[in-house]
Amino acid sequence: MNDWIKSVKGIFEDHRHPEQAEGMERYMRDKFKFYGIKSKERRKLTRTFLNDTKNFKQKELTNICLALWELPEREYQHFVVDILKRRVNNLDEKGINLLEKLITNKSWWDTVDMLATNISGKYFKKYPVQIKPVTQNWIESDNIWLNRSAILFQLKYKEETDVDLLLKYIKIKLDSDEFFIQKAIGWVLREYAKTDPELIYNFVQNNDLASLSRREALKNIK
Repeated sequence: MNDWIKSVKGIFEDHRHPEQAEGMERYMRDKFKFYGIKSKERRKLTRTFLNDTKNFKQKELTNICLALWELPEREYQHFVVDILKRRVNNLDEKGINLLEKLITNKSWWDTVDMLATNISGKYFKKYPVQIKPVTQNWIESDNIWLNRSAILFQLKYKEETDVDLLLKYIKIKLDSDEFFIQKAIGWVLREYAKTDPELIYNFVQNNDLASLSRREALKNIK
């Protein structure tokens, strides 16, 4: 596996773009270093490596994701997200431990939102018995990124959304003054309004949402 990771590193290092990296770092508030490789190019460069991962067992997949996550340039974390989007169904019942580690380390919206909606959302469909105990811990956590993930994991569930659970978690965080929580509340309500606009309209009218959450929630409701 070390040789595989070294090969990934070699590809990224050979395709660095210093000027693009500066702009990416500024956009991300200088929280992370970048090679300057944009998403389209990154996916093209790593296509063969992504195909390799279909044969990885749980332990191999976990070890590779954690090793890549520790590397400083942000492209590595984005590559891990690409891997898990493809291979989330390869995770067993202990896969939630990996997802939690990734959500709570090197955390920012660019990785957390994908981990919550595209990856955790699919994982919980495979292991629905884990939904309530795991996400209850997330929403009660002191970590805002776990809070955000508890709110967002059903973003793409549409008619399959557990509305009672979603609204329960939103109510727990109604008093939050954290931007990323307020934004998540508005985002998930706006998305579910495409499925049941009347329910969302009534919820917004009957609850004291932050102005940011309210504006976002009502965007799809005429």
